[in-house]
Amino acid sequence: MDRTVPNSGNEEISLYIRTYYSLLRSSREVQIASVIEAHLRTRSALHVNANQPVPDMAAFIYAVLRLPDCFTEHVRLVVMGQSDWVFATNGYPQVEHWQVVAAPARRRRSFWDGGKTLAVYIASQSDIDDLIPMLAAYQIEREKMFHLLNRPLILQALQEAADDPHNPALLHQALTRITELAAISAEDLDKLRTIWRGQTAVRLLAIAEQKCSLAVRLLAGSFADYKRATRRWWDHISRSLPDILFSDRPIYFISSNIHSLPNLLSGYARQIDEELVRFIEEEGDGALQQEYADIVKHNVPSNRENLLYYVLKKYEGRYPQATAERENREKALGIHRIPSEHVFDVEAQVVELNKLRPDLLDPRLQIKGAEKLSESQALIVNIDYPLGMAAYQILSEVARNIAQVRGVYIMGKAATLNGRVGDVMIPSVVHDEHSQNTYLFGNRFTADHVVPYLVYGTVLDNQKAITAPGTFLQNHEYMSVFYQEGYTDMEMEAGPYLSCVYEMIRPRRYPQNELVNLYQSPFPIGILHYASDTPFSKGKNLGAQNLSYFGMDPTYATMIAILRAILEDEAK
Repeated sequence: MDRTVPNSGNEEISLYIRTYYSLLRSSREVQIASVIEAHLRTRSALHVNANQPVPDMAAFIYAVLRLPDCFTEHVRLVVMGQSDWVFATNGYPQVEHWQVVAAPARRRRSFWDGGKTLAVYIASQSDIDDLIPMLAAYQIEREKMFHLLNRPLILQALQEAADDPHNPALLHQALTRITELAAISAEDLDKLRTIWRGQTAVRLLAIAEQKCSLAVRLLAGSFADYKRATRRWWDHISRSLPDILFSDRPIYFISSNIHSLPNLLSGYARQIDEELVRFIEEEGDGALQQEYADIVKHNVPSNRENLLYYVLKKYEGRYPQATAERENREKALGIHRIPSEHVFDVEAQVVELNKLRPDLLDPRLQIKGAEKLSESQALIVNIDYPLGMAAYQILSEVARNIAQVRGVYIMGKAATLNGRVGDVMIPSVVHDEHSQNTYLFGNRFTADHVVPYLVYGTVLDNQKAITAPGTFLQNHEYMSVFYQEGYTDMEMEAGPYLSCVYEMIRPRRYPQNELVNLYQSPFPIGILHYASDTPFSKGKNLGAQNLSYFGMDPTYATMIAILRAILEDEAK
């Protein structure tokens, strides 16, 4: 085991972070243009062509997926705050009466005033580290596209397509003209069309006609502000479940997503199996129908239950009334969903283990002694994994309000420096760039816990992970230093979670820049990451690709491993 901590020594990234935090101390709005120079100097791995005159479409699409749709045509000011109270006291009353907007690939509670202002709820400094570089990348690339698209022939073609949005021939003609005259590839334009759908021409026209000049304003940013917001988040959970006295109940804490856990525990998708199969056969697209047929004929190794879980979400999108039926079934089994209100967007789920029905569990969760769960007083608290330092805030708040922690389990996406998209990484060392600590711990999981349930990927255990401050705050020099020291797993939450674990088992606040041994933790710690990004492939990120249906494979393989560990421990 290495006894030294690699130091990225990347002064450009450190300078960039210092630059925007010093600017955000202002009581007025700050122009994104003020950080562009610092952004360019970092040579971000997610923005490899930032300094080139041609658009970096991978970076632009990455940003578009993580910003609300109203951005392209309207928004010019982004206001950041921790709660409705913070917004109200700083001159933005009743922001929650504004239009609710969302981004396809980033959970962040946002409200749009219908004009130029977007109010964004933030949970920690990590939201700032995520949002500011993303806005800078967006503005840089949009400026390039403005100069390329602002040509009479392109403007005319886009205007005609925007005036007649139901005529696909006009849109095709406009996109062809852009490919010919602006040197933006048809593949990249097709990705934008997939994201924007019927608004593609309108949004490209807005880019072609309007220069982009974004500004931001941070309303409050103290540690106490984040603590208050987190406290309100937990108070809402406890008020929503008055019959559960959290201070008397032991819990298993999970950070994952809001889909996989209830699907595996409730059995609902398998109970409406026939209806979901009908939906696939009659309303599914060709790829979905082919996948189902291949599974039935054993032409592919894909799991049938995983396909049903994937289809369930599409089915509810087509038949919204089905959502209420599913949630009622879940509540009857002690599976409670609590959406967040008035603060950051992190949904929580609370599961009463003694109300689960072993016969309804996913077949892969069948364990010896499952009938004993009816005697359990334990709860599972599952949260929709937060961003960066919000993980520390949330686990700290949960730990203060419950009787006992029986396990901390983290499942989430990561970038891999030595694997492929869809692989699963199991770290036993985590270097945290927030605290500069290197945490050593005994991971509850090995490859043997995941391999039986993973169809397409590879499981890599005994890995070393880096918790980075932000997705754009990494460059190839930064990654190469860590890679030389054997660090291959890059993500954003494990370090803050382990900082909190330290405080749960030691009598002081987590240290800084130390080698920290957590092997003596009185409860198991399980961390599983699945690869969603390969940053050493230049220009290839989740803006250029996505896990789609095959992301179900590592998601459910890792969640099954976590739930089996919990159910087996509790049954004993």
